[in-house]
Amino acid sequence: MRGLIARHLHLLPFNRRITTNTTTITMSASSSAFSTPRLVLKKVLAKSQREGDGAVVRRGIGRSELKNLDPFLMLDHFSVSPPGGFPDHPHRGFETVTYVLEGGITHQDFAGHQGTIRAGDVQWMTAGRGIIHSEMPAQPTNNNGLQLWINLSANNKMIEPNYQELLSENIPTAEQEGVEVRVIAGEAMGVHSPVYTRTPTMFLDFTLRPGAELHQSIPETWNSFVYVIEGEGVFGSPTSSPTGPYHVLVLSQGDGLSVWNNNNNSSSKPLRFVLIGGQPLNEPVAQYGPFVMNTQSEIEKTIEDYQYCRNGFEMRRYWTSL
Repeated sequence: MRGLIARHLHLLPFNRRITTNTTTITMSASSSAFSTPRLVLKKVLAKSQREGDGAVVRRGIGRSELKNLDPFLMLDHFSVSPPGGFPDHPHRGFETVTYVLEGGITHQDFAGHQGTIRAGDVQWMTAGRGIIHSEMPAQPTNNNGLQLWINLSANNKMIEPNYQELLSENIPTAEQEGVEVRVIAGEAMGVHSPVYTRTPTMFLDFTLRPGAELHQSIPETWNSFVYVIEGEGVFGSPTSSPTGPYHVLVLSQGDGLSVWNNNNNSSSKPLRFVLIGGQPLNEPVAQYGPFVMNTQSEIEKTIEDYQYCRNGFEMRRYWTSL
C-alpha cells in the first residue's frame, strides 16, 4: 500500500490464464503423502509497523529478513480505522491482491473505478502501466485483511490496468475431513477459482479443525509460503515445532505441503492460514516503493512519467479521491 510515498515523489530528482490441475488435495493419516514433501526453510515473524496514514501493518514479505520471494514482492496483514488509511498513491509494474478478513475497504482510482470490498471479498488489481488510487477503511473499527503484491513479467508490466473482484459468496469453497478451503486463486479439493492469474499463482485460505490434517499438492517449480492467521499448526513434518499467528513460513521445493492441527484438548482452536504459491519469473527486480520494474533506468523513467503525468499517469493532473 505504502500510501505516503506518493506525496513525496514530486521532490525526487530524477500471463496468462492457468488452471493448476496439479494442485490436488487428499486426506491421509500418513506423514509421507508426497515423494518430495515441502519443508519449512525459513520462519519470519511479521512485526507491526506504521504505514500509509495512521494504518498498522504486519509485513511478512518485503522486510529485511525476507525482501521478496519470486514472484511475490510484499505481504501485509493490515489493520486500519478512520481517520487513518491509504490515501491517493500510485502503482506500476505489478498486481495487488486485497483480501478482507474483517470490516471493509473502500477503493477509488483515477480511472473512475470505485467500490467497497467487505469481509471475505477479494480485489485482484493489475496496476500495469499505472494506477493512482486510495484505499480507506469502510467502517469505524476493525478493518483488517491481507494485501499481497505479485510481480508481473517484463512483457506485462506496461499493460492496461484491470480489476477482478470476487464477493465472498462467489469464492469457491470445499470441505472434507475437518478441513475447509476458500479457493481465491488456483485449485484445491477439486474446485477452481475463476481468477485470471497473469503470473501463475495459487492463493488458498485453509481452516483446520482440531485433529485435522491436510496434504496439498503444489507445482514443483513454484515458490511457496504460508502465513498463519490464527491458531497453531505443524507444517511440513510431523516432528516440526508448532507455529502460531503472524508468521510467514517459506517452504522448500517439493510436490506438496502437509499440515497438522494436533491440538485435541477441549481448549484447542482451529488453525487458519493462507497457502500461497507462484511460478517464479526469474527476472531482475528494480523497485522504488510502489513502482516495480526490471532496471533502474525503467524506475527513473517511471518517476518521470509520474511527475509529468504521462504514459499511464495522465489523469494524475486532474484527479483526487473524494
